[in-house]
Amino acid sequence: ERIAEFYRRQFQFILVDEYQDTNKIQADLVDLLARDHRNVMVVGDDAQSIYSWRGANFQNILEFPKRYPDAQVFKIEMNYRSVPEILQVANAAIAANVQQFRKHLSATRESKALKPALVALNDGAEQAQFVTQRILELRDENVDLNDIAVLYRAHYHAVELQLELSRRGIPYQITSGIRFFEQAHIKDVTSFIRFVANPRDEVAFNRMVKLLPGIGNRTAENLWQAWAAGITDPIDNFGERLQAMHVPAKSKTLWPQLAHTLDEIAPGGQPNPPSEMITSIVEAIYDDYAKVNFTNYELRREDLDQLAVFARQFKDVHEFLSQLALISNVDAEATPVQTGDKEAINLSTVHQAKGLEFHTVFVIWLTDGMFPSSRSLNARDALEEERRLFYVAITRARDELYLTYPQMRLSGGYGDVFQRPSRFLQEIPNDLVEDWQVRRS
Repeated sequence: ERIAEFYRRQFQFILVDEYQDTNKIQADLVDLLARDHRNVMVVGDDAQSIYSWRGANFQNILEFPKRYPDAQVFKIEMNYRSVPEILQVANAAIAANVQQFRKHLSATRESKALKPALVALNDGAEQAQFVTQRILELRDENVDLNDIAVLYRAHYHAVELQLELSRRGIPYQITSGIRFFEQAHIKDVTSFIRFVANPRDEVAFNRMVKLLPGIGNRTAENLWQAWAAGITDPIDNFGERLQAMHVPAKSKTLWPQLAHTLDEIAPGGQPNPPSEMITSIVEAIYDDYAKVNFTNYELRREDLDQLAVFARQFKDVHEFLSQLALISNVDAEATPVQTGDKEAINLSTVHQAKGLEFHTVFVIWLTDGMFPSSRSLNARDALEEERRLFYVAITRARDELYLTYPQMRLSGGYGDVFQRPSRFLQEIPNDLVEDWQVRRS
C-alpha cells in the first residue's frame, strides 16, 4: 500500500491510449493509480477491440463509465479517411453488435458515387482470378500497388491468391507473416512428398529425418550418405530400405513409423495423389510433432488442412510440386524474403492490418465458417468480436472496397462444399452495396 501511495502521488494525471486493447491487469493497475485523484483519460475504440486471443479484455472499455460514474464520454464520429459510401457500410456492419458504444461515423470527404462492391464467385480460384484482374485494372487507372490491400481472416485464406498473383507476375508482400508455402510446417510436410517424388533430393531427406528426436544436422548428413550410397532406380520400397539403416537410439522408436509412412504414401515406390499423401503424413507423424513443438498448433493444423484441400486439384505429384515451386523458395531452402519491388500488393490478415489504410481494399472469403470463423458461430461474444474484425477490415479502405465470397470450396474428404455468404454481408442493406457479376467465358 505504501508503494501504491507513492506512485499515486507521483502520477496525478493518467492518460491511456488504445484502451480497448488493455488486459485486466493493466486496467486494474490504472484504477489503483487513479483511486484517490481519479484524474483518468482513456482513449479507445470499442468497435476495434479484436485481440481477446491475446489477453485483451473488451469489458475494460465497455464498463469504464460504470467504474467512473462521473466520467464524461466524448464520441469522435468524424472520419477523415474514407468516402461516405464506405462509412455507410461500416456503420451498418457494426450495428448488430449488442455490446458497444453506439456511434455513427460521418465523412469529411466528398462522395465518389462509387458504392462498395459485393462480388459472388464460384470458388476460391475464381475469387483469386477476379482480385488479380481488378488489381491490374486499378494499376492501369494509376492506383499504386502499394496502396492496394487484400485482407482475410486467416493466413491460409490467401493460398489461391498467392498462386494467382505469382502466375500473373504481380509483386506482393505479406504483411501478416511469411508466405504460406514458406512456413516451416508447410515445408516440413511437403519434404516427404518431394522425397518420394525424387529420392535423390538431399534437402528434402534431411528436413524430413530431422523431425525425429535425436537427429540433427550431422546425423542427418550421415544418414543421407548411407541412403545415397544405396540408391538404385527404380525404388519400389522406401520402408524396407529405411529400416535397414542404423539410426540413433533416440530415433529408433519413431524410425519404423517414418518408414511405414513412406510406404503408405508411395506404395511400390509410386506416389499417391498429393492430397492423400498430405493427409497420411499429418495423421501418421506430423500432427503429434506439431502438438509438441508449436504453441499455435491449431492455426498450423488449419494451414495443413488447407494444404490438403489445395492439393486436391492436382492428381500428379510432379504437377503439384511444380506449382509450389512457382511461389516458394523451398528448393533452395533459403531464408524467405519479401519482394524487392518498389511496388507490391499488400496481403494481410485483418488483425495485422489494424491501424493501416489503403486506397483500395479487398476483403476475401466472406463466408460463414471462414469469416466469421467456425469457432465463433455459436458464441455471442466471439461472434461480436468477429463482427468488430469485419468492421476493422472495412474501415481500412479510403476510396474503394470489394467484398468477395466464393459460393463453393474444396473440403478435405467432402469434395465441393456449398458456402453460405457471411452473415455479416446479410446485415448490410442492399442499397449500400453494388452487386457485381463476373463474366465467365
